[in-house]
Amino acid sequence: MAKITVLIIDDSALVRKLLSEILNSDPDIEVIGTAIDPFEAREKIKRLKPDVLTLDVEMPRMDGITFLKNLMRLHPLPVVMVSTLTEKGARVTFEALELGAVDFVAKPKIDLSNSLVDYANELIEKVKVAASVNVNNLRREKTIVYDVPAKLTADAVLAKRSPMAIPAHLRTTDKIIAIGSSTGGTEAIKDILKMLPSNCPGIVITQHIPASFSGQFAERVNGLSAVNVCQATDGQQILPGHAYIAPGGQHLMVERSGARFYCRLNDGPAVSRHKPSVDVLFRSVAQNVGVNAIGVMLTGMGDDGAQGMLEMKEAGAFNFVQDEKSSVVWGMPMQAIKIGAAELQIPLDQIAAKLMSLA
Repeated sequence: MAKITVLIIDDSALVRKLLSEILNSDPDIEVIGTAIDPFEAREKIKRLKPDVLTLDVEMPRMDGITFLKNLMRLHPLPVVMVSTLTEKGARVTFEALELGAVDFVAKPKIDLSNSLVDYANELIEKVKVAASVNVNNLRREKTIVYDVPAKLTADAVLAKRSPMAIPAHLRTTDKIIAIGSSTGGTEAIKDILKMLPSNCPGIVITQHIPASFSGQFAERVNGLSAVNVCQATDGQQILPGHAYIAPGGQHLMVERSGARFYCRLNDGPAVSRHKPSVDVLFRSVAQNVGVNAIGVMLTGMGDDGAQGMLEMKEAGAFNFVQDEKSSVVWGMPMQAIKIGAAELQIPLDQIAAKLMSLA
């Protein structure tokens, strides 16, 4: 099988060297060139025809955002941004994702020492994901995959049990919408929430995203939607017309007290290599919401959430997934369909209407 070829664009010689060494250490990847700025990169893209670019945000002569705009208009390629994890860096990175970048990694630090292995694994994984995406869907924001080494099931955080038995006088007809997503999901989530009315059911969302970016993501979507969108906090009541996004680095679960639903955050180990994990959210919804839940699996790589979605179905929830054509990576939705956890595949632009018809 042919190697994934990569062109690294960064004005720092040290960063170019470090990224090259990391990527070349994987037998499936080959760095075929580096460039100090977009002008040099433009010529090398024509000559070398790389599969994936890594792109610095701040560079002399032309910044990464301007270059990305031109690239996605004239010659779309999978791009992984190299970004500083600051508030300003978060804003610029979301702009890059919106323009068509697949993903991002933090700017590497020279004193990585013990964390170098984790950083290398993350960079390699994201380049491989980028090489596999549907380039036709790169017109908009692609989301973040945040992997950690161990792969555990939801049992590591929340024991499996039967759905809660609710006394008749405490039963409710209130619906809860549970959404899980990964690669490509931030733009999909934004599109769905923009089309939902302010009286929609309460929504809980697990999107694979680092802690430095989840708050910025929630604020950004809140400014575009009639739904009140926030980063979930522990003990927060889940209300209609509100959407609660799992903080990066913490699992989001739904708990029930009487006829009310609440957000519960958990700092346990990563599940399905993710924290937050969709499997953890969906299992908690299966146990505490049951028949009143609607489950949605959006674009994403891997299988996180498929088993939890099956548990939701077994508890009486109605589930569906984003269809392959509108997904950036049809991994998580495919796995849910494969094990019989979902009934339907729906295009992204029809999901909001479907949710309201079910609600």
